[in-house]
Amino acid sequence: MDTITAIILAIVEGITEFIPVSSTGHMILTSRLLQFDEQSDLMKTFEIVIQLGAILAIALVYRGRILDLLGIGRKRDRGGIMPRSRLNLIHVLLGIVPALAVAFFARDFIKSHFGASTVLWALVAGGILMIIAEWVNKRKIRVTAEEMDDITYGQALAIGLYQIISVLWPGFSRSGSTISGGMLTGVSYKASADFSFLIAIPIMCAASGYELIDSYKEITGDMIGIFAIGFLLSFVVAYIVVVLFMRLIQKIRLTHFAIYRFVLAACFWLFVMR
Repeated sequence: MDTITAIILAIVEGITEFIPVSSTGHMILTSRLLQFDEQSDLMKTFEIVIQLGAILAIALVYRGRILDLLGIGRKRDRGGIMPRSRLNLIHVLLGIVPALAVAFFARDFIKSHFGASTVLWALVAGGILMIIAEWVNKRKIRVTAEEMDDITYGQALAIGLYQIISVLWPGFSRSGSTISGGMLTGVSYKASADFSFLIAIPIMCAASGYELIDSYKEITGDMIGIFAIGFLLSFVVAYIVVVLFMRLIQKIRLTHFAIYRFVLAACFWLFVMR
C-alpha cells in the first residue's frame, strides 16, 4: 500500500461511514478499482485504523450527548435536582446488543460473504428499503419521536433489530438500515439519524477493537506513517461530512441516497464487473 492508495481509501471511508450508502461496500468496490486485495491482512488492518478515525470524529460531534448519557457535566436545576435525559444508556444498549450478538456468532459467515457482487445487490436492496421507509414515514404512520429524546425503548430495540440486516449483508449500510428502521417505527428522519450516529460509537468501537486483536501485527514500523495519514484524513473527512449532513438533513432525503446507490451499483456492474 502506497500513500496515494491510503489517501483515497481514507477519504472514501470518511465520506461514506455515517451516511446511508455503505462504507463497507464502497471500500470493497474502491479496493477492486485500485486492484488492491480487500481480503489481505494489511487491507483489513488499514480499514480498522481508518474506521477508528471516523469513530473519533463522531464521538467529537456527539461529545455533549455522550457526557450527558454518562451523567457527566449535567447541571442541577434551581431546586438542586439533577435533570435526567429521557434518552439513556438502556436505549443505547437496546440499539447495539442485537447487532453485536449476531456479529459475534456469525462472524465466519459474514466474512465468507464479502465480495463485490454481494455488495451490489446489497446497495440495491438497501436503497429499496430506504425508499419504502421514507414513504411509510410520510404517509402511513404517525411520527411519535420528533427528537432523539422522544425515542421509546421499543423503538430503540426495533432500530437495533433492523441493524442486523447490515451485519449479515455486507454493503447494506449500517446507517441506512438503522435510519430506515427508525422511520418505519415512528421516529422522525432527523431523530433516526441522530440515534444511528450515536449508537455507531460503541458498536464500531467493539467491532474494530475485536478485529484489531487479530490484525494489529500488520502495523509495522515502515507502515506507521501511512496508517497515521489514513487515520487523520478519515477523522477530518468524517467530521465534516457528519456536520454537513445534520445541517442539510431536511434537504437531503433518503430517496436521494437510494438513487445514488442504484446508479453506483449499475455503473459498477456495467463497467467493472462485466
